[in-house]
Amino acid sequence: MSTELITVLENIEREKGIGRKVLIESIEAALVSAAKKVLHDKDKEVTVKIDLETGKIHTYSEGKEIVSNEFGRIAAQTAKQVIFQKIREAERDVIFNEFFAKADSIVTGTVYRFEKGSLLVDLGKTEAVLPRRELSPRDNYRQGEHIRAYVLEVSKNGKGPQIVLSRSHPGFVKTLFELEVPEIADGMVEIRAVSREAGDRSKIAVWSKNDKIDCVGACVGIRGSRVKGVVKELQGEKIDIVRWSEDPEEFVRAALSPAEVSSVKISNREEKKIEVVVADDQLSLAIGKNGQNVRLAARLVGWSIDIRSKKDIVKEKLDGMTDGSPDVSGDEDAPKDQMSIETIEGVGPKTAEVLKEAGYLTIEDLKKASREDLAQIKGVGKKTLEKILSVTAGTTDVSDAPAEDAPAQENEEAK
Repeated sequence: MSTELITVLENIEREKGIGRKVLIESIEAALVSAAKKVLHDKDKEVTVKIDLETGKIHTYSEGKEIVSNEFGRIAAQTAKQVIFQKIREAERDVIFNEFFAKADSIVTGTVYRFEKGSLLVDLGKTEAVLPRRELSPRDNYRQGEHIRAYVLEVSKNGKGPQIVLSRSHPGFVKTLFELEVPEIADGMVEIRAVSREAGDRSKIAVWSKNDKIDCVGACVGIRGSRVKGVVKELQGEKIDIVRWSEDPEEFVRAALSPAEVSSVKISNREEKKIEVVVADDQLSLAIGKNGQNVRLAARLVGWSIDIRSKKDIVKEKLDGMTDGSPDVSGDEDAPKDQMSIETIEGVGPKTAEVLKEAGYLTIEDLKKASREDLAQIKGVGKKTLEKILSVTAGTTDVSDAPAEDAPAQENEEAK
């Protein structure tokens, strides 16, 4: 027993990494309990010492060594049980520590069983569970297939380490890009935010430490090679890659991609609310199917986004004028900035309608617009543009502005 015990302890210490001292202390504690059973006296004080050199076991009760053939047999069985138990515990600790270090990373395994909709995945040294709620709607795996998943949670209980995997978590998308894009692995490009609705669409915001590196282009890859690898792993899920910015207004413009944004305005900085205006033909694209695009953008930016079209803005302003606001369109005493655009000489009814549809109701609205903004409006010719700019710049008084002749006005509107 003594020689065998020392040999076994040496092998365990070398192969399993369990300290010999830990094993000895555990065996001694177990042998104390066994000795009390042999003596039929649980209250009697008993101590057990194992010689670390010879492996001999000495049992003492009230200062006297106990010698019993029965105790020798029980001691051997107890030592064996303790060693096996410690080996199991040590192996569980090794597995737990290994996968705890892999939290928030991707592991590869094999699907070997289905249990109430969840997948049990063989990871080699242990098994993990991929709950139904953590599967993407596009996922469809069969028994024996290889699977990649995100390590969501690692915990420990009496049965050993419990590993929970996920394929729907935003971290799965983030980690896939870290594996596909060397610039991210090197730290030159950072993924600052991710929002995801698994199976449909994901948005990621990236940023580069070096201005010479195109962070979006690095993630897309040549001819989309890098992003295609991620999309393939996600079973065809759409991915929008946008540039991160510390300016909320600029970030929101990018986050609402692929929609084009006309204007962005922070309505409440403390409550993180922001207003966005888009062209009428961009409204449905900005909102997305069932509101998905604006919802993902809001999560990505961390701000509440209110999207309205230019037509909605015009309607609100017109409603405001008719619901108690003073009509200043023909009031000579009203501030000129608040006067309607119809008061500008050279702006006919058709041109005024075009300007209103673009969101310009008063001279004050026109003052906020740039030459480029006004020039892009269909129906506003060069002569009308110059007339508007002269009024908004204050070089010509509205009431004193010379009227264009009727034929010229008609031709201007016809354009």
